[in-house]
Amino acid sequence: MLQLSERDKAMLNGEFGEGPARAMRIVTRTADVMSAPSLIDITSAHIDGCLYHGQTSLDFVELFVAAGARVAVPTTLNVGSLDLIHPELYHGDRSIQRDAQRLMDAHLLLGCESSFTCAPYQLKNRPAKGEQIAWAESNAIVFANSVLGARTSRYGDFLDLAAAITGRAPYAGLHVEENRAGQIVFDVADFSRMASRDIYFAALGLLVGKVAGAIVPVIVGLPPDTTEDELKALGAAAASSGAVALFHAVGVTPEAPTLETALQNQAPLKKVEVSLADLNEIRSTLNNGREGDELVAVSLGTPHFSLAEFRRLASLLDAFEGKPRSDFYVNTSRFILWELEEIGLAREFEERGIQIVVDTCTYITPVMKKLTGLVMTNSGKWASYAPANIGVSVAYGSMSECVQSAFEGKVRFNG
Repeated sequence: MLQLSERDKAMLNGEFGEGPARAMRIVTRTADVMSAPSLIDITSAHIDGCLYHGQTSLDFVELFVAAGARVAVPTTLNVGSLDLIHPELYHGDRSIQRDAQRLMDAHLLLGCESSFTCAPYQLKNRPAKGEQIAWAESNAIVFANSVLGARTSRYGDFLDLAAAITGRAPYAGLHVEENRAGQIVFDVADFSRMASRDIYFAALGLLVGKVAGAIVPVIVGLPPDTTEDELKALGAAAASSGAVALFHAVGVTPEAPTLETALQNQAPLKKVEVSLADLNEIRSTLNNGREGDELVAVSLGTPHFSLAEFRRLASLLDAFEGKPRSDFYVNTSRFILWELEEIGLAREFEERGIQIVVDTCTYITPVMKKLTGLVMTNSGKWASYAPANIGVSVAYGSMSECVQSAFEGKVRFNG
């Protein structure tokens, strides 16, 4: 039976106002469903509900605004349906645009930070190992748990905001130490010798998610110099093809110094050998482009591009003159855009014909000039969702292949 603190009870009874009382009702009912013994304090929240999905999502948030509610912990916002910095990019229905902006604005009235990014872990302040948080957005959840070692269950629309307003979350799921034990082992041999590592980390994530589902996977064999961006690509893909909210990479991620530690000294349920052929097969299932096919656009940055990825992109662009023949979009956060402006790279990208998109992502809202035809990406998540969301076909390649293809206006695979 759920045990509430005196403060929890006071909040539930309305002593902190109607908004917190409503939020606490949501949190406690969820805790009951999860068989949580108690609630815990959280140090931050990340809200997925600012992406417009219809009137219900707007009504829910505006009820809290009308009740005078405010978030109780530092709270960042996931992508919305609009790029508020570049509103001219939006090509969709104007009534949806109006309500989407209302939804984004309503979250700001609750005291949320105007981050509008799916990669809050790239912001200045991010949770440390062991911190209890309530994050939504699948790739942010898996990154926080896996790469940072923070602790969050899979939160979604409505519950994420309720946790932010109360500052409390059910003590269940991945908040609990024993639930973080790995249960299935993926052995990836010779991964460090694979070409185009970005595309293979994403392909590995897609395979892991498909096989593991919601089970915590442990990956053995990743190179010791694996970067955060590569882990980001892996986790985002695993959360897209399955329901992975935490993975351990032995010798790489903070809760997996050894295989035994990652498994919490238990025997795994299953072991899976992963070959290059397996990863190439995964890659082929997402690729609808053939060598030489006409390309309408390239889209990078799903999840949002980091500063390091922008630096790599700039280096790749140096090999080409002029502007790309295909439209070229890169999704990122306001914070990273500000950093690009500070070091002069934003202007350089603009001069090279690269359209930086913030606050949203090209696979979820109509911001690309051409919404039919073949679009190339190196993102497993973008490749998984864009065909159904915006109706384009996808060519799936590495970042270097995307750049070369954009400048030639045709799909090119070089490895």
